[in-house]
Amino acid sequence: MAALAIATTASPARAQVTVTLSGRVQDAPSGTPIAYLTVQLRRQKDTAFVAGRLTDSAGTFVFTNLAKGEYLLDLRRIGYAPLSKPVFVGELSRFLDVGVLKMEPAAPALDKVTVTATRDEVAGAMDRKSYTVADNIAQSGGSVAQAMASLPGVTVTQDGKIQLRGSDKVAVLIDGKQSALTGVASQAGLENLPASAIERIEIITNPGAKFDANASAGVINLVLKKENQEGFNGSVGFTGGAGSLWSRRDNLPDVRAQRLFTPKLNPSLALNYRRGSTNSFLRGDWLHSPTMNKNEFATRSFTDGTVITQQILRNRRTDYATLNGGVDHAFDEHNSLSVSGLLNREKILDDGDNPYFTGGLSNRYRLWQFLEDEVKYTAFASTVFTHRFAQPGHVLTVTGNYSFHREDEQYFFTNTLPTFTGKDAFKLLSDEHIGDLNVDYVRPLPQGRLELGFKGRYRSIPVNMQFFPGQQSPIDSGAGGRATYREKIPAAYATYVFETPLVEVEGGVRVEQVLLDYDVNPNHNTYRSDGYRYFQPFPTVRFAWKPADNHKLSLFFNRRVDRPNEVDIRIFPKYDEPELIKVGNPGLRPQFTTSVDLGYRTTWGSGSFYAAGYRRLVDATITRIATQAPGSPILYNVFQNAGRSWITGSELVWQQTVSRSLSLSTNANVYRTTIGAFSVLNRYPVPVTYTTNRESLISGNFKVNANLMLPGRIDARISSIYLAPDLFPQGRIGARYALDVGLRKNVQQGRGEIVLNATDLLNTNQVRRTLTGTDFRYVSTDYLETQVVRMGYTWKF
Repeated sequence: MAALAIATTASPARAQVTVTLSGRVQDAPSGTPIAYLTVQLRRQKDTAFVAGRLTDSAGTFVFTNLAKGEYLLDLRRIGYAPLSKPVFVGELSRFLDVGVLKMEPAAPALDKVTVTATRDEVAGAMDRKSYTVADNIAQSGGSVAQAMASLPGVTVTQDGKIQLRGSDKVAVLIDGKQSALTGVASQAGLENLPASAIERIEIITNPGAKFDANASAGVINLVLKKENQEGFNGSVGFTGGAGSLWSRRDNLPDVRAQRLFTPKLNPSLALNYRRGSTNSFLRGDWLHSPTMNKNEFATRSFTDGTVITQQILRNRRTDYATLNGGVDHAFDEHNSLSVSGLLNREKILDDGDNPYFTGGLSNRYRLWQFLEDEVKYTAFASTVFTHRFAQPGHVLTVTGNYSFHREDEQYFFTNTLPTFTGKDAFKLLSDEHIGDLNVDYVRPLPQGRLELGFKGRYRSIPVNMQFFPGQQSPIDSGAGGRATYREKIPAAYATYVFETPLVEVEGGVRVEQVLLDYDVNPNHNTYRSDGYRYFQPFPTVRFAWKPADNHKLSLFFNRRVDRPNEVDIRIFPKYDEPELIKVGNPGLRPQFTTSVDLGYRTTWGSGSFYAAGYRRLVDATITRIATQAPGSPILYNVFQNAGRSWITGSELVWQQTVSRSLSLSTNANVYRTTIGAFSVLNRYPVPVTYTTNRESLISGNFKVNANLMLPGRIDARISSIYLAPDLFPQGRIGARYALDVGLRKNVQQGRGEIVLNATDLLNTNQVRRTLTGTDFRYVSTDYLETQVVRMGYTWKF
């Protein structure tokens, strides 16, 4: 979307990205290099001198650190006709090659050649917004999901998932790579990943062909912190805080006390050593975060007149440790190798109470209590070999990645009925193996660049689920066993970028073949082995018109896919709620999305304005559908392809520096979600058909961020976030509001930093949901923990 590197108070990174310009000079008749020729670069508007270079023995010249603008290359030598070439430095490529410039002996100058060079970090994909986590002081010290709450176009759901422009089909990368830590076919773990480990968050709403075709809503790239200074250096930090400062609502009868004043601890340590051509780095982060993860009060009303009142209270303790390190080494000026690794351990302990009442709170017919003991391990290794050709920006990169993720989970249940108490349990063990091989090639051209690449992936996830039901148990022991998910994906892409002072064009296509097999326990009482195949092209086209330097109008089109993740098709029911059970569906198929995006951007000396209109058309929409088991109050929430849906919306971002002590940013994202009429069959535990009519709702979010400089050189930040009611198949989510504040003070001559912040200061961020089925209506409000106060200190050495 339109060259979007917007400087907002949401901390976008606007580091000036400069351009390298190169070329070669030859004698026209013989083709031999002209060595030691003076090449001058001048501004085109007034011919003022900018820089001069001598060609080397091969006739090559290189200009570095060029800013955007129009220039002239002047070549002069006795015996040759003078040669002058216009050069345009734009916004799409960090490297530019003007090619071979041939000088004619005592002949007229050649025809003019227009050259384009641009900055890739800022607008290489015309959709990228980059934000520095350290500057987001109102949400610092928590998780990555919390750090993104105030960013434009982003919505954080109650379960810690990220939505971009109304959709959670988002791929999350770490340093540009997919891993099991943050999810491969979908996002995962962002509510626990500490923001202290992240340097920068890049939001890409319109990914180009270089990115995997999966994730129709866009890509979020998390750039890990990594120093590159000479010698030994590093930083140490500690953040502490507390949440659940008071109870929002009293428990229903017979429920254990809500956990209050939950502590938050986040120490971190970073070390770096650089000497000569070798740089080594190591970083460790730990997040200790007990929390009231869920506190939902709900009412289920059935068409037969039955009304059930319930509460789901889940107290969670999470310990999340991450260690990241690596070595970068340059063998020479053309070849380098980077080896890095990441280790992660996440320990989760959940204890919860789930009472059910009918006919009033004096008639409790079930108390379901559970203890979850889960450990997740992740190991990620990456090796990157880079060959740089003699021409600057001409690069071949070969990357090999391996990711391992283990999920070791045990649940212990106590099922208390009026006349009986039973004990139930299950154990799940899942190992995920991912191997990737990437080859990427970039060639600068006279007016743009060419990118080519190949990616091969193999992914395997064997899962073993064992149920141990007690007497009178609601657990379905016939739905356990083993299942293995296997995925093979070869893919290739090509992108061509072209730019002039008036227009920008980017065209690309990614071709993917997906071979997916899902082998399940042959004795499963409902599901059988399944899978799917496809071979599909995913084109990307962008066109931009620039009537002036500070105005740009752009049109973007792409086609993408959302493949079901292994959890989406997992055949095993999940019993953290015994009467609202989540189940996967091995018959689930990918959803394909076509997107069109029209954007306009303008800037002035003290601010900027950006507006976009977009439309996403989704075929075979993936969603959960809840149905009632015949003759039972139990609801089964099963993934299904629900037909066609649309999201049509607009996004506005305005930023203004009001004074030296105040800057403001507002962003609004308004969209209409439409879900077409559909009919699906939930097969588990028995076949039940669900049919619904077309639904539509206007939703969105509005955010205001203010950065202030207070007396004593204290930075302050205020974030106000409003999320409008939203639509999903079968129901709606109510409006939400949060106010976050933060203060920061630099100490010790800038080597130390103290931060104090509070999220959801007014304690208003509650989640209200309404879900309607064929024979029931489910209405709930979740008073989960959202209000947290933190204080942190960081010292750099």
